[in-house]
Amino acid sequence: MNIVNLFKIALRALANNKLRGFLTMLGIIIGVASVITMLAIGQGTKRSIQAQISEMGSNMIMIHPGNGEKHGGGVRQSTSSMQTLQVEDYKAIVNKVSLVSIVSPYVSSGGQFIYGANNYPSSVIGVSPEYLEIRKMAVGEGDMFTSQDIQSSSKVCVVGKTIVDNLFTEGEDPIGKVVRFNKIPFRIVGVLTAKGYNSMGMDQDDIVLAPYTTIQKRVLAITHIQQIYASAVSEEMTKKAIEEIDDILRTNHKLKPADDADYNIRSQEEVSSMMTSTSDMLTILLACIAGISLIVGGIGIMNIMYVSVTERTREIGLRMSVGAKGRDILAQFLIEAILISVTGGIIGVILGLLCSLGVNVFLAWPIFIQPYSVLLSFAVCTITGVFFGWYPARKASDLDPIEAIRYE
Repeated sequence: MNIVNLFKIALRALANNKLRGFLTMLGIIIGVASVITMLAIGQGTKRSIQAQISEMGSNMIMIHPGNGEKHGGGVRQSTSSMQTLQVEDYKAIVNKVSLVSIVSPYVSSGGQFIYGANNYPSSVIGVSPEYLEIRKMAVGEGDMFTSQDIQSSSKVCVVGKTIVDNLFTEGEDPIGKVVRFNKIPFRIVGVLTAKGYNSMGMDQDDIVLAPYTTIQKRVLAITHIQQIYASAVSEEMTKKAIEEIDDILRTNHKLKPADDADYNIRSQEEVSSMMTSTSDMLTILLACIAGISLIVGGIGIMNIMYVSVTERTREIGLRMSVGAKGRDILAQFLIEAILISVTGGIIGVILGLLCSLGVNVFLAWPIFIQPYSVLLSFAVCTITGVFFGWYPARKASDLDPIEAIRYE
Protein backbone atom coordinates (compact mmCIF):
# COMPACT_ATOMS: atom_id res chain seq x y z
CA MET A 1 0.00 0.00 0.00
CA ASN A 2 1.17 3.54 -0.76
CA ILE A 3 2.89 5.20 2.21
CA VAL A 4 0.86 8.38 1.59
CA ASN A 5 -2.38 6.42 1.91
CA LEU A 6 -1.12 4.84 5.12
CA PHE A 7 -0.47 8.32 6.57
CA LYS A 8 -3.97 9.44 5.53
CA ILE A 9 -5.55 6.39 7.18
CA ALA A 10 -3.50 6.95 10.36
CA LEU A 11 -4.42 10.66 10.49
CA ARG A 12 -8.10 9.83 9.94
CA ALA A 13 -8.03 7.27 12.73
CA LEU A 14 -6.44 9.79 15.14
CA ALA A 15 -8.91 12.51 14.05
CA ASN A 16 -11.82 10.25 14.95
CA ASN A 17 -10.53 10.01 18.54
CA LYS A 18 -9.07 13.47 19.19
CA LEU A 19 -9.48 13.51 22.99
CA ARG A 20 -8.10 10.00 23.41
CA GLY A 21 -5.17 10.85 21.16
CA PHE A 22 -4.41 14.04 23.11
CA LEU A 23 -4.56 12.26 26.47
CA THR A 24 -2.17 9.64 25.08
CA MET A 25 0.20 12.41 23.94
CA LEU A 26 0.05 14.06 27.37
CA GLY A 27 2.59 11.67 28.90
CA ILE A 28 5.03 12.38 26.07
CA ILE A 29 4.37 16.14 26.26
CA ILE A 30 5.01 16.28 30.01
CA GLY A 31 8.08 14.04 29.72
CA VAL A 32 9.75 16.03 26.94
CA ALA A 33 8.91 19.38 28.56
CA SER A 34 10.25 18.16 31.92
CA VAL A 35 13.53 16.89 30.45
CA ILE A 36 14.18 20.14 28.54
CA THR A 37 13.29 22.33 31.56
CA MET A 38 15.36 20.30 34.03
CA LEU A 39 18.39 20.22 31.73
CA ALA A 40 18.06 23.98 31.12
CA ILE A 41 17.98 24.67 34.87
CA GLY A 42 20.90 22.29 35.52
CA GLN A 43 23.07 23.74 32.76
CA GLY A 44 22.13 27.30 33.73
CA THR A 45 23.12 26.67 37.34
CA LYS A 46 26.40 25.09 36.24
CA ARG A 47 27.30 28.03 34.00
CA SER A 48 26.29 30.52 36.69
CA ILE A 49 28.55 28.81 39.24
CA GLN A 50 31.44 28.76 36.76
CA ALA A 51 30.90 32.46 36.01
CA GLN A 52 30.82 33.34 39.72
CA ILE A 53 34.01 31.38 40.37
CA SER A 54 35.66 32.99 37.35
CA GLU A 55 34.69 36.43 38.70
CA MET A 56 36.48 35.60 41.94
CA GLY A 57 39.63 34.82 39.98
CA SER A 58 40.27 31.53 38.20
CA ASN A 59 43.93 31.62 39.31
CA MET A 60 43.17 32.27 42.98
CA ILE A 61 44.93 30.14 45.61
CA MET A 62 43.62 29.76 49.18
CA ILE A 63 45.79 28.65 52.10
CA HIS A 64 44.05 27.52 55.29
CA PRO A 65 45.55 26.40 58.62
CA GLY A 66 45.31 22.70 59.46
CA ASN A 67 45.34 19.80 57.01
CA GLY A 68 41.64 18.92 57.24
CA GLU A 69 42.29 15.92 59.50
CA LYS A 70 40.49 15.29 62.79
CA HIS A 71 42.43 16.09 65.90
CA GLY A 72 42.47 14.45 69.32
CA GLY A 73 39.15 13.00 70.43
CA GLY A 74 37.79 13.00 66.87
CA VAL A 75 36.93 16.71 67.03
CA ARG A 76 37.67 18.78 63.96
CA GLN A 77 38.90 22.27 64.85
CA SER A 78 37.64 25.33 62.96
CA THR A 79 40.25 27.01 60.77
CA SER A 80 39.79 30.33 62.61
CA SER A 81 40.93 28.72 65.90
CA MET A 82 44.10 27.20 64.45
CA GLN A 83 47.33 29.16 64.68
CA THR A 84 49.56 27.44 62.15
CA LEU A 85 49.69 30.37 59.71
CA GLN A 86 51.79 33.37 60.72
CA VAL A 87 52.51 36.78 59.21
CA GLU A 88 56.00 35.45 58.42
CA ASP A 89 54.40 32.85 56.11
CA TYR A 90 52.57 35.59 54.24
CA LYS A 91 55.77 37.64 53.88
CA ALA A 92 57.76 34.58 52.74
CA ILE A 93 55.23 33.89 49.97
CA VAL A 94 55.40 37.54 48.88
CA ASN A 95 59.21 37.57 48.76
CA LYS A 96 60.12 34.04 47.65
CA VAL A 97 57.36 32.61 45.43
CA SER A 98 58.07 33.70 41.86
CA LEU A 99 54.88 32.29 40.31
CA VAL A 100 52.56 34.30 42.56
CA SER A 101 51.69 37.85 41.49
CA ILE A 102 49.80 39.17 44.54
CA VAL A 103 49.18 37.92 48.09
CA SER A 104 46.94 39.02 50.96
CA PRO A 105 46.54 37.76 54.53
CA TYR A 106 43.01 37.25 55.85
CA VAL A 107 41.48 37.54 59.32
CA SER A 108 37.84 38.11 60.17
CA SER A 109 35.49 38.71 63.06
CA GLY A 110 31.71 38.83 63.35
CA GLY A 111 29.78 41.45 65.24
CA GLN A 112 27.39 44.39 65.09
CA PHE A 113 27.94 47.57 63.08
CA ILE A 114 26.32 50.66 64.53
CA TYR A 115 25.76 54.11 63.07
CA GLY A 116 23.46 56.46 64.96
CA ALA A 117 20.23 54.59 65.70
CA ASN A 118 20.88 51.97 63.02
CA ASN A 119 22.68 48.67 63.47
CA TYR A 120 23.44 45.71 61.23
CA PRO A 121 25.07 42.32 61.99
CA SER A 122 27.96 41.47 59.71
CA SER A 123 31.67 40.60 59.66
CA VAL A 124 34.76 42.69 59.24
CA ILE A 125 37.54 41.17 57.15
CA GLY A 126 41.15 42.13 57.70
CA VAL A 127 43.17 42.07 54.48
CA SER A 128 45.81 43.97 52.52
CA PRO A 129 44.92 46.26 49.57
CA GLU A 130 45.89 43.46 47.15
CA TYR A 131 42.81 41.50 48.26
CA LEU A 132 40.65 43.59 45.93
CA GLU A 133 42.56 42.43 42.86
CA ILE A 134 42.64 38.80 44.01
CA ARG A 135 38.84 38.73 44.46
CA LYS A 136 38.12 40.91 41.42
CA MET A 137 36.56 43.70 43.47
CA ALA A 138 36.72 47.45 42.92
CA VAL A 139 36.16 50.62 44.93
CA GLY A 140 33.29 52.61 43.43
CA GLU A 141 33.43 55.66 45.70
CA GLY A 142 36.29 56.99 47.83
CA ASP A 143 39.56 55.08 48.11
CA MET A 144 41.02 51.81 49.34
CA PHE A 145 43.03 51.93 52.55
CA THR A 146 46.80 52.04 52.01
CA SER A 147 49.93 50.19 53.08
CA GLN A 148 50.55 53.04 55.54
CA ASP A 149 47.19 52.25 57.16
CA ILE A 150 48.34 48.65 57.58
CA GLN A 151 51.64 49.67 59.17
CA SER A 152 49.91 52.00 61.61
CA SER A 153 46.91 49.67 62.22
CA SER A 154 44.56 52.51 61.31
CA LYS A 155 40.88 52.14 62.17
CA VAL A 156 39.62 52.65 58.62
CA CYS A 157 37.44 50.46 56.42
CA VAL A 158 35.88 49.99 53.01
CA VAL A 159 32.24 48.85 52.97
CA GLY A 160 29.83 47.16 50.54
CA LYS A 161 26.49 48.52 49.33
CA THR A 162 24.44 46.33 51.71
CA ILE A 163 26.22 47.87 54.71
CA VAL A 164 25.60 51.37 53.35
CA ASP A 165 21.90 50.67 52.71
CA ASN A 166 21.34 49.33 56.24
CA LEU A 167 23.34 51.91 58.20
CA PHE A 168 22.80 55.09 56.19
CA THR A 169 19.05 54.93 55.73
CA GLU A 170 18.70 58.70 55.29
CA GLY A 171 20.80 58.63 52.14
CA GLU A 172 23.88 60.22 53.75
CA ASP A 173 27.26 60.02 52.03
CA PRO A 174 29.10 57.28 53.96
CA ILE A 175 32.60 58.49 53.00
CA GLY A 176 34.30 59.93 56.07
CA LYS A 177 31.58 58.75 58.48
CA VAL A 178 32.54 56.76 61.58
CA VAL A 179 30.76 53.48 62.35
CA ARG A 180 31.27 51.35 65.44
CA PHE A 181 32.05 47.65 65.31
CA ASN A 182 31.80 46.01 68.75
CA LYS A 183 32.51 49.45 70.33
CA ILE A 184 35.56 50.05 68.10
CA PRO A 185 35.22 53.08 65.77
CA PHE A 186 36.04 52.66 62.07
CA ARG A 187 36.14 55.53 59.59
CA ILE A 188 34.76 54.66 56.14
CA VAL A 189 37.21 55.64 53.40
CA GLY A 190 35.57 53.88 50.44
CA VAL A 191 32.49 52.04 49.13
CA LEU A 192 32.88 48.94 46.97
CA THR A 193 31.21 48.60 43.58
CA ALA A 194 27.99 46.60 43.97
CA LYS A 195 28.13 42.94 42.81
CA GLY A 196 24.73 41.62 43.97
CA TYR A 197 23.97 38.03 44.92
CA ASN A 198 25.98 35.11 43.60
CA SER A 199 24.56 31.83 42.25
CA MET A 200 24.54 30.31 45.74
CA GLY A 201 22.36 33.12 47.11
CA MET A 202 25.13 34.88 49.04
CA ASP A 203 25.07 38.68 49.21
CA GLN A 204 28.44 39.79 47.85
CA ASP A 205 27.81 43.37 49.01
CA ASP A 206 27.49 42.41 52.67
CA ILE A 207 31.19 43.01 53.25
CA VAL A 208 33.52 45.27 55.25
CA LEU A 209 37.27 45.33 54.57
CA ALA A 210 39.85 46.77 56.96
CA PRO A 211 43.67 46.57 57.41
CA TYR A 212 44.52 43.10 58.66
CA THR A 213 46.81 44.49 61.34
CA THR A 214 43.91 46.51 62.74
CA ILE A 215 41.71 43.42 63.04
CA GLN A 216 44.56 41.40 64.52
CA LYS A 217 45.51 43.93 67.21
CA ARG A 218 42.35 45.92 67.97
CA VAL A 219 39.55 43.42 67.36
CA LEU A 220 40.83 39.85 67.79
CA ALA A 221 44.00 40.45 69.82
CA ILE A 222 45.93 37.75 67.93
CA THR A 223 49.27 37.56 66.15
CA HIS A 224 48.52 34.72 63.72
CA ILE A 225 46.46 34.96 60.53
CA GLN A 226 43.47 32.83 59.65
CA GLN A 227 44.00 32.43 55.91
CA ILE A 228 46.20 33.58 53.03
CA TYR A 229 44.84 34.44 49.57
CA ALA A 230 47.08 34.62 46.52
CA SER A 231 46.90 34.87 42.73
CA ALA A 232 49.16 32.85 40.45
CA VAL A 233 50.75 34.74 37.55
CA SER A 234 48.41 32.82 35.23
CA GLU A 235 45.80 30.08 35.43
CA GLU A 236 48.19 27.63 33.73
CA MET A 237 50.84 28.28 36.40
CA THR A 238 48.50 27.71 39.35
CA LYS A 239 49.65 24.13 40.00
CA LYS A 240 53.35 25.06 39.94
CA ALA A 241 52.66 28.10 42.15
CA ILE A 242 51.01 25.79 44.70
CA GLU A 243 54.10 23.56 44.65
CA GLU A 244 56.34 26.61 45.31
CA ILE A 245 54.09 27.77 48.16
CA ASP A 246 54.12 24.27 49.65
CA ASP A 247 57.94 24.17 49.60
CA ILE A 248 58.19 27.60 51.27
CA LEU A 249 55.65 26.76 54.00
CA ARG A 250 57.22 23.37 54.77
CA THR A 251 60.56 25.11 55.21
CA ASN A 252 59.02 27.86 57.39
CA HIS A 253 57.19 25.33 59.54
CA LYS A 254 60.28 23.07 59.82
CA LEU A 255 58.41 20.05 58.49
CA LYS A 256 60.28 16.87 57.57
CA PRO A 257 59.45 15.10 54.28
CA ALA A 258 57.47 12.44 56.16
CA ASP A 259 55.51 14.98 58.25
CA ASP A 260 51.92 15.92 57.41
CA ALA A 261 51.46 19.58 56.51
CA ASP A 262 49.76 21.73 59.15
CA TYR A 263 48.11 23.82 56.42
CA ASN A 264 45.88 23.17 53.42
CA ILE A 265 46.35 24.73 49.97
CA ARG A 266 43.44 24.81 47.52
CA SER A 267 43.03 26.44 44.14
CA GLN A 268 39.93 27.96 42.61
CA GLU A 269 40.23 25.34 39.87
CA GLU A 270 39.66 22.59 42.45
CA VAL A 271 36.61 24.39 43.84
CA SER A 272 35.27 24.91 40.31
CA SER A 273 35.78 21.24 39.45
CA MET A 274 34.01 20.10 42.62
CA MET A 275 31.06 22.45 42.10
CA THR A 276 30.78 21.51 38.41
CA SER A 277 30.82 17.81 39.27
CA THR A 278 28.07 18.27 41.86
CA SER A 279 26.02 20.34 39.41
CA ASP A 280 26.41 17.68 36.69
CA MET A 281 25.23 14.95 39.08
CA LEU A 282 22.15 16.98 40.05
CA THR A 283 21.39 17.70 36.38
CA ILE A 284 21.58 13.99 35.51
CA LEU A 285 19.38 13.14 38.50
CA LEU A 286 16.77 15.73 37.49
CA ALA A 287 16.84 14.55 33.86
CA CYS A 288 16.41 10.91 34.94
CA ILE A 289 13.43 11.80 37.12
CA ALA A 290 11.90 13.78 34.26
CA GLY A 291 12.70 10.93 31.85
CA ILE A 292 10.40 8.62 33.84
CA SER A 293 7.52 10.63 32.35
CA LEU A 294 8.67 9.57 28.88
CA ILE A 295 8.48 5.91 29.90
CA VAL A 296 5.01 6.46 31.35
CA GLY A 297 4.02 8.20 28.11
CA GLY A 298 5.38 5.28 26.09
CA ILE A 299 3.35 2.81 28.14
CA GLY A 300 0.32 5.01 27.49
CA ILE A 301 0.95 4.75 23.73
CA MET A 302 1.23 0.95 23.96
CA ASN A 303 -1.97 0.77 25.97
CA ILE A 304 -3.98 2.93 23.58
CA MET A 305 -2.63 1.09 20.52
CA TYR A 306 -3.76 -2.21 22.07
CA VAL A 307 -7.23 -0.71 22.56
CA SER A 308 -7.18 0.58 18.98
CA VAL A 309 -6.23 -2.84 17.58
CA THR A 310 -9.03 -4.50 19.57
CA GLU A 311 -11.62 -1.92 18.48
CA ARG A 312 -10.63 -2.13 14.83
CA THR A 313 -10.20 -5.90 14.52
CA ARG A 314 -13.00 -6.22 11.91
CA GLU A 315 -11.57 -3.25 9.97
CA ILE A 316 -8.19 -4.98 9.89
CA GLY A 317 -9.83 -8.17 8.65
CA LEU A 318 -11.63 -6.34 5.86
CA ARG A 319 -8.44 -4.57 4.75
CA MET A 320 -6.55 -7.83 4.66
CA SER A 321 -9.38 -9.58 2.76
CA VAL A 322 -9.23 -7.00 -0.04
CA GLY A 323 -5.47 -7.34 -0.49
CA ALA A 324 -3.71 -5.48 2.35
CA LYS A 325 -0.65 -7.36 3.46
CA GLY A 326 0.59 -7.87 7.00
CA ARG A 327 3.38 -5.33 6.51
CA ASP A 328 0.77 -2.74 5.43
CA ILE A 329 -1.24 -3.27 8.63
CA LEU A 330 2.01 -3.17 10.64
CA ALA A 331 3.04 0.10 8.96
CA GLN A 332 -0.42 1.62 9.48
CA PHE A 333 -0.48 1.11 13.26
CA LEU A 334 3.21 1.92 13.62
CA ILE A 335 2.65 5.23 11.82
CA GLU A 336 -0.21 6.02 14.21
CA ALA A 337 2.07 5.38 17.22
CA ILE A 338 4.86 7.48 15.72
CA LEU A 339 2.47 10.35 14.88
CA ILE A 340 1.23 10.38 18.48
CA SER A 341 4.77 10.43 19.91
CA VAL A 342 6.20 12.93 17.39
CA THR A 343 3.27 15.32 17.75
CA GLY A 344 3.52 15.02 21.53
CA GLY A 345 7.28 15.59 21.22
CA ILE A 346 6.82 18.81 19.20
CA ILE A 347 4.28 20.16 21.68
CA GLY A 348 6.54 19.04 24.55
CA VAL A 349 9.56 20.86 23.07
CA ILE A 350 7.56 24.10 22.72
CA LEU A 351 6.18 23.72 26.27
CA GLY A 352 9.67 22.91 27.62
CA LEU A 353 11.15 26.05 26.05
CA LEU A 354 8.30 28.18 27.42
CA CYS A 355 8.65 26.63 30.91
CA SER A 356 12.42 27.24 30.87
CA LEU A 357 11.92 30.88 29.95
CA GLY A 358 9.19 31.16 32.60
CA VAL A 359 11.54 29.81 35.27
CA ASN A 360 14.11 32.41 34.25
CA VAL A 361 11.65 35.34 34.12
CA PHE A 362 9.43 34.64 37.13
CA LEU A 363 11.80 32.78 39.49
CA ALA A 364 15.01 34.49 38.30
CA TRP A 365 16.79 31.13 38.11
CA PRO A 366 19.65 30.90 35.60
CA ILE A 367 18.88 28.70 32.60
CA PHE A 368 20.79 27.59 29.52
CA ILE A 369 18.96 25.67 26.80
CA GLN A 370 21.37 23.48 24.89
CA PRO A 371 20.32 22.37 21.39
CA TYR A 372 21.33 18.79 22.16
CA SER A 373 18.72 18.58 24.96
CA VAL A 374 15.95 19.51 22.50
CA LEU A 375 17.20 17.09 19.83
CA LEU A 376 17.76 14.32 22.39
CA SER A 377 14.26 14.70 23.87
CA PHE A 378 12.71 14.68 20.39
CA ALA A 379 14.73 11.63 19.34
CA VAL A 380 13.83 9.75 22.53
CA CYS A 381 10.11 10.40 22.10
CA THR A 382 10.28 9.16 18.46
CA ILE A 383 12.10 6.01 19.54
CA THR A 384 9.54 5.61 22.33
CA GLY A 385 6.73 5.71 19.75
CA VAL A 386 8.42 3.05 17.62
CA PHE A 387 9.37 0.86 20.60
CA PHE A 388 6.02 0.90 22.37
CA GLY A 389 3.97 0.95 19.16
CA TRP A 390 5.73 -1.99 17.53
CA TYR A 391 4.20 -4.82 19.54
CA PRO A 392 0.52 -3.75 19.17
CA ALA A 393 1.16 -3.09 15.46
CA ARG A 394 2.77 -6.51 15.09
CA LYS A 395 -0.21 -8.10 16.82
CA ALA A 396 -2.56 -6.39 14.34
CA SER A 397 -0.52 -7.57 11.34
CA ASP A 398 -0.59 -11.18 12.57
CA LEU A 399 -4.41 -11.37 12.78
CA ASP A 400 -6.13 -14.00 10.66
CA PRO A 401 -8.42 -12.18 8.16
CA ILE A 402 -11.33 -14.66 8.55
CA GLU A 403 -11.21 -14.60 12.35
CA ALA A 404 -10.86 -10.80 12.30
CA ILE A 405 -13.98 -10.35 10.16
CA ARG A 406 -15.96 -12.66 12.52
CA TYR A 407 -14.75 -10.72 15.59
CA GLU A 408 -17.53 -9.06 17.60
